Order: sequence, then structure tokens, then C-alpha cells
Amino acid sequence: MRPRDLATLFLLAALWGGSFPFIRVAAPAFGPVVMAAARVALAALVLWLGMRALGQRPGIRAHARALLVLGALNAAVPFALVAAAELRLTASLAAMLNATVPLWGVWFGARWLGERMTARRAGGVLLGVAGVGVLVGWSPVALTGEVLLSVAAMLVATCCYALGGVWTRRRLAGVPAPTLALGQQLGATACLALPALWQLPEARPTLPATLALLALAVTSTAFAYVLFFRLIASVGPTRTTTVTYLIPLFGTAWGALFLGEPVTPGMAAGLACILGSVLLVNDVRVGALVPRRWRRATPPAPAPATAPGACAAR
Repeated sequence: MRPRDLATLFLLAALWGGSFPFIRVAAPAFGPVVMAAARVALAALVLWLGMRALGQRPGIRAHARALLVLGALNAAVPFALVAAAELRLTASLAAMLNATVPLWGVWFGARWLGERMTARRAGGVLLGVAGVGVLVGWSPVALTGEVLLSVAAMLVATCCYALGGVWTRRRLAGVPAPTLALGQQLGATACLALPALWQLPEARPTLPATLALLALAVTSTAFAYVLFFRLIASVGPTRTTTVTYLIPLFGTAWGALFLGEPVTPGMAAGLACILGSVLLVNDVRVGALVPRRWRRATPPAPAPATAPGACAAR
């Protein structure tokens, strides 16, 4: 991975990690559904203006139904659920729970995409489940019924993200990245428009909440998706998914720096279990995350002497 691509990867993780503090500020003022609807509508507008400026055609009509479903799975439902969860959870805890997306992905991949469920991956899923338990049980948030429902909402949201990936691979393979990005936001806007109008009178926007919403829509949604699809085109989807390992770290850091949220040893232990499980289910070796130019070149070890006719151990 070139230094430029590596910098883009970290910037993307920082933007998506920053979405959790933005949501934590904006959701109580606007309400989860209104905030999610405004987020996707503003992001769609920014993406459309960008495509117009570059002279690109959206090409939405040919894939309208599939993009509507993608908008529901990958934006409308999870965005609203995450916003609802952050009414009770800290931004740091929500960012950590968001790291469970690949665990759902490996389950759905084995069920619907024909991917193998190896012992390594099964062990990773179990470790991830244990990590969620440690993370929630040792978090600084009191375990009330509302908090447990919020945790469940986060897990359903990550499930939706994984389903969105499966839907994209099965129904939208080959569709240009800008069309996917814009179509997803338009589909989500269509799904959230009526519920948002119904709840709009209850919104009580403040200046900090409005600024957080604008930053969420422009940087953590529209601009972040441009970086995401550009990175896929540059380094491929496999390396791009390593952003999953970085988002919780940035989300936790932003929550601690700007919102003063505590980070306990229990939260760190739970996050370590979840990230370790993500490495297992994706069959990622830690060394593969380090750029080749940063690795030390080691000479190959000499082959051991063997007796005539004997086979060297593998």
C-alpha cells in the first residue's frame, strides 16, 4: 500500500470514527429519525452536486429498486438505530460495538455467498461474542433496561450493515461507485422522509447540534464515501476493509477528547477481543497489515540437512 493510500485509509477511519461524537451531540436535539433523514438528504445533495460538477451521470433509474433496498439496509435503518442507541450509550462504546460488523459479515457470507466457515472463523465469532459481553459488562454505563436495548439496537445496526454488503454483492455487482454512493443516500432519504416529517415537530435543534449534523452529513457521510470508493479502486476491497480495525480507535479517541468520555480497562479489554475476532474471521495475519516497505527483510533460514530418501518437514 502506497503512503498516499495509507493516509487515505487513516483519514477515512478518522471521519467515520468522528461520526459517533457528532451523532452523540445531534441526536438528542433533532431526534434519531429526523437526524438520520437530514444526514442522508444532505449527503445526497452534496454527492449529486459533486457528480454534476464532474460531469458524471448518476444512472440511478436502471437500479432504482435495488438501490432503495440498499439505502434501507446500509443507511436508513442503521443510521436511525445508531442515533437512538447513542441517546443512552457513549460515543466511545457505540464505536466499539460498531466493530462487530465483520462478525455478521462472515455469518451471512457463509450462509448466502457460499463462503467457508472454518474453525478459525468460528472461533473468531465466539471471541467476538465474548468481547461484546466484556465490553458491555465492564463499561462505565449503568446496565439498565434502556441501555441493554440500546446495545441491541447497535447490534441490529451492524447486522444491517453486513446485510447491505451482501445485497451489494448479489444485486449491484458492477454498478459504478458514485452511483452506489448517491443511490444509497437517495434510497435512505425515501425510506426516512415520512417518519421524519411525522417527528419533525418534536425536534429542538441547537447551534452545536446543527453544526454536528452538518459535519456528520458532509464529512462523515458524503466525503467519507468518496474516499471509501476511491480507496477500493486503488488498493482493492480486501485492504480497504482494514478500516474496520481503526474506526473504534478513532471513535474512542474523539469521544474522550471532545466529549470527555471515560475509557475504562474493561472497555479496552472488550475492544481487544472484538478486534482480535475480526482478524480471525477475516483470516488476516497481523503482519499483513504492515506495508511491505516497513517490514524487515530477513534472509531465508538454511534448509535442514536430511537423510537420503527422507522428506523435509513442512
